[in-house]
Amino acid sequence: MTRKKIVAGNWKMNLDYAEGVSLFSEIVNMVRDEKKGDQIAIICSPYLHLNSLAKLGGETVKIGAQNCHQNESGAFTGEISAKMIKSVGAEYVIIGHSERRQYFAESDELLAQKTVIALKNGLTPIFCIGETLDERNNGSYFEVLKSQLDHGIFGLDAADFSKLVIAYEPVWAIGTGLTATSDQAQEVHAYIRKEIAAKYGEEIAAATSILYGGSANPKNAAELFAQPDIDGGLIGGASLKSRDFVDIVKTFNS
Repeated sequence: MTRKKIVAGNWKMNLDYAEGVSLFSEIVNMVRDEKKGDQIAIICSPYLHLNSLAKLGGETVKIGAQNCHQNESGAFTGEISAKMIKSVGAEYVIIGHSERRQYFAESDELLAQKTVIALKNGLTPIFCIGETLDERNNGSYFEVLKSQLDHGIFGLDAADFSKLVIAYEPVWAIGTGLTATSDQAQEVHAYIRKEIAAKYGEEIAAATSILYGGSANPKNAAELFAQPDIDGGLIGGASLKSRDFVDIVKTFNS
């Protein structure tokens, strides 16, 4: 089975409403004119943009949220449910981003709950895993990744797991001045796929899209995406520039 090629932009906490709509309109028009393959382009925006962007994006650029609450509804002031996200036309949601793990102390067990509720409401989770600089340096990164998989998403049955997208974030290479080489990224992606195969079988492992989330840009995307187990990218800063983001999307042009 051919894996989906995906380039997902994560705007994080950037852009007011007008700025977001303007940037997204540029991206949609450029992707429509320049994309030549079957790769999927996604923008994960702040909540306030979702409804408008979903109407603008159509089938050209898909929409995702950056987080959701683990409960269906209730007295959780300031939170957004998966059902709400789905209701405005979004199709994806990022779960377990390294910033959520670090700044909001989100545990693997909490992220497992969020994954279940997202799937229940018809959203595709982009589930993030990754190691810190200390974990990379002390050689424990495979154990860290395995724990995040085991406690975050390996509790799902095969049918639900097959709906996921996974994103590998080398936290040590984000905003630190350090860079993961394409070989380092491939090593980890291959490890993740091996663990999926051990849990769910070779067929599901071969069909699971695993994205690279370590500061991909137009200059390094081609080398990264040429690796056999890297199926695209979760793009941060470069997704805030229409030309850069679309050039990364075009890396997969056929």
